[in-house]
Amino acid sequence: MSSIPKPERRSRFDWIADELTELRNQSLYRSLRDATPLKNGKLLCDGREVLNLCSNNYLGISDDLDPLSVANASEMVGATASRLIVGNHPSFGKLEQTIAELKGAEAALVFSTGYMANIGVIPAISGSGDIVYSDRLNHASIIDGIRLSGAKLVRYRHNNPDDLKRLLEKETSYRRKLIVTESLFSMDGDIAPLERIVDLKNTYGATLMVDEAHSSGVYGEYGAGLVNELQLVDDVEVQMGTFSKAYGCFGAYVAGDQRLIDYLVNKARSFIYTTGLPPIINALNTQAVEIAKKDNWRRIQLHENALFFRGQLRKSNLDVGQSQSQIVPLMVGDDEKSMVISQRLFDNGIAAVAIRPPTVPKNSSRLRFSLMATHDRSDLERAVEIIAETVGDV
Repeated sequence: MSSIPKPERRSRFDWIADELTELRNQSLYRSLRDATPLKNGKLLCDGREVLNLCSNNYLGISDDLDPLSVANASEMVGATASRLIVGNHPSFGKLEQTIAELKGAEAALVFSTGYMANIGVIPAISGSGDIVYSDRLNHASIIDGIRLSGAKLVRYRHNNPDDLKRLLEKETSYRRKLIVTESLFSMDGDIAPLERIVDLKNTYGATLMVDEAHSSGVYGEYGAGLVNELQLVDDVEVQMGTFSKAYGCFGAYVAGDQRLIDYLVNKARSFIYTTGLPPIINALNTQAVEIAKKDNWRRIQLHENALFFRGQLRKSNLDVGQSQSQIVPLMVGDDEKSMVISQRLFDNGIAAVAIRPPTVPKNSSRLRFSLMATHDRSDLERAVEIIAETVGDV
């Protein structure tokens, strides 16, 4: 009697190997690379010193943070548990007061990351029966926050107030309306038409939340952000920002009136059920905000570097999209081509990451260059030459 052949034994995760192979075939595979930031806009990456054009440390503040200068630094190391249990260290109060004053708000609340802020705040202030209008190119954390809320998600065309107006007029049966937009878009480097959005918000009785992750520290008086620069503080109910970009440290915040902050303490799940930041990080965040307020030269130099770099790339007939800021995309389109350009730039001493779907829409892969106040002009001049030559050869 012949035996019945046994089915081939497969690992429970063989399907993952198949998925990873498919990602590689589509030039969408990602991997981690060892890298250590150096001063003056440089990076030690895979053992090589290269020009760092992929950092969010826009003002170069991380170079000057000094943990040893923090009072009682040795007593401020470690985590604190959820702030509602035993973790509301006095360093939180100092940091939140500093942010509230900077943002022109009654109060502020610190979150562990920008992602955690967005997925906590949006479900807290929106839910079933509500509608949220989101710019089509908003960050993934905003989209995830809306999905978690249970509210209806409606996307309007990127930076298009006319489309937002059409949608606001169309949807009239919802309990509450929330509009969410970034002020400075992290993949395109363009700026939201906040004044038009505020007008629509007021006309149609909506609440407005502005994500200032990439404009905090960079724009406005003392680096208070674009909402401040455009004098819209009284018209934006929820201001969100991070300490991990221009401030060169870690964490995030939400600023608004006291009732909002009190409500978030009670309702934002990503705040309630998360360990608070270590006190030493709070102290360094406060230090970073004070440096940014004091050192206006950093903003001036950053904007000058960005203006020069964008202009030189355009003179080389390279497509930098609608960039208006320190974030300058090099639009490529093809996923594989963007990877080839990125690797060749690295081979020539320039660190610039290829940004591919799903981070950006299909057929819009690009390299994203991030300028810093501490970049040397001669390094940027050389980089433009190498970028133009590399793109021409690919």
